[in-house]
Order: sequence, then C-alpha cells, then structure tokens
Amino acid sequence: MAAAGLAEVVVVGSCMTDLVSLTTRLPKAGETIHGHKFFIDFGGKGANQCIQAARLGAKTLMICKVGKDSFGNDYIENFKRNGISTEFVGQTEDAATGAASIIVNSEGANLLLDSEDLKRAANAISKAKVIICQLEIASSISLEALKMAHSNGVKTLFNPAPALAELDPQFYTHSDIFCCNESEAEILTGIPVGNPEDAGKVGLVLLERGCKLVIVTLGPEGCVMISVEEPIPKHIPAGKVTAVDTTGAGDSFVGALAFFMACYPHLSMEEVIRKSNFIASVSVQASGTQSSYPYRKDLPQDLF
Repeated sequence: MAAAGLAEVVVVGSCMTDLVSLTTRLPKAGETIHGHKFFIDFGGKGANQCIQAARLGAKTLMICKVGKDSFGNDYIENFKRNGISTEFVGQTEDAATGAASIIVNSEGANLLLDSEDLKRAANAISKAKVIICQLEIASSISLEALKMAHSNGVKTLFNPAPALAELDPQFYTHSDIFCCNESEAEILTGIPVGNPEDAGKVGLVLLERGCKLVIVTLGPEGCVMISVEEPIPKHIPAGKVTAVDTTGAGDSFVGALAFFMACYPHLSMEEVIRKSNFIASVSVQASGTQSSYPYRKDLPQDLF
C-alpha cells in the first residue's frame, strides 16, 4: 500500500453501499413488484473514481467518512484490497455508512466529512499530483479541498456531480479540469446538451466563469474538450461498443483521467481523454459499478 505522503492521486469524496435490485421496470407509487436479482455493490462517486485510478496503477489515497457499521468495515476492506491508503478514512458512530438504492438515496456519513478531516490530511493533499472532488459530500468541504490543493500547485480535477444549479463560483476558478456530463452541464448553464455542438457552447460559458479546461462527457458520443489555450471546442469520439451496464462509467472516466494526469504528465490532454474514453468504454461492457472497472493488466498495454 502507498504511504500517505506518496499518494499521486488523492480523492476527497463519498462512499456508498449500493443496494441493487434488478427489476423489469420501476414500480409505480405504492406498487410492489418482484425483483429477479439483488446484490450489494460498493459505490459512491469519490470511491469509484479512486478505485479506477488505483486499478490502473496510481498510488491513491481516499479521504472520506463511513459509519462504524458492517458496511463501513466492508468498505475499508474494499479499499485495502484495491491497494488504496485508508489512513484518512474516518469511521463515525454519528451516522451510518451512506447507502443508495434505486428508490432511495441517503448520504449518511458522507456529509459528516469536515474541515478537521481535511486538516489531518493536509500533507497528503499538498504532496499529491492530482486531487479529485465531487459533490456527494458537503460542497463547502469539496471547495476547501480544491483550494488547499490549488494553493500547493496540485492539479485539481472537479466533477460537479450531483450538479447544483447555484454552484459557488469559486469552484470554476479553483478547478484545473472541470468535468461534467450532459445533464450536469444543463443544470449548471441552462443549456440543454443534445450533441457535441451544444457541449461546446456549455464549455464556452464555463470558461467565461473562470475554468481553465472543460470536458463535457457525452456517453457513447465521447466528449468535448475546450480550454483557455484552445478556445475552439474539440470533439473526441469514443469507440463503438455494446454497453451492458453504464452505471459508474463517468466515474471510471474521471478516475482514468486522474491516473493519466498524475502518472503520464507529458501526454497531451487530448491523448489523456482518448485513453480515458477507452477505459470507460471497457467498464460499460461488464455489469456492476466498481466490479466492471478494468485493471491495468487486463487492458491493451499500448495504453500505458
């Protein structure tokens, strides 16, 4: 396991226990329907992104909060199995580990991650190559983490998910890479995204708000990149694959982005995105969230 001070990718974010029921359709209000399969999976955007970066070979560290319960203990074991430093995985008795299912979603212990937790991990944050933040923890804590990293010259990668219409404008100026999907882009800018051209319009708006480089992901259509250096939107398509389960594909993409930014800093951003598109497209060809994330050894070696 990586020593705390040596983590290349630090993720400040959420852990969820996903309670997954597979049904032929969603129930109507008040209706009971039979599920044909039930399983428990590890999820949460932050943890997903951390796991994917770790499986590609980055030394990773997770800063998060779980409950002092069986789900929390299981999650810590899950991190260890994936070679992720758990020095700053806090366990609290004040809330249960976050759980998510198709019907209900509870943030649980994620919302208890606070400034004190960040201060304890300040050394790890300041020595990282890349930090990833999202919005499944208190947004003020995500912003504080981005600022800590930014002021130490650490590359900041921000994924505004789940999106907030009234996002603090400082998020734009403290994110080196601002990565959102179509629905998040619309919530943030009011511009509906149906194609790469729309994504480019969103990118221009976000650059005006202070972002340096914006990536709008478009699922099977790949993504659009636009930056202060190259203010003309560039569409980077993804390879055609048959998707089995797209759950967590966006987190696979973000985790891969962080891995390549940290471990292959000489690559152009376009090349980093192409490689990350490919890894996310591998993840959609298997079911489950983290269980679908590929390991370095199972990928074409010319990616690395």
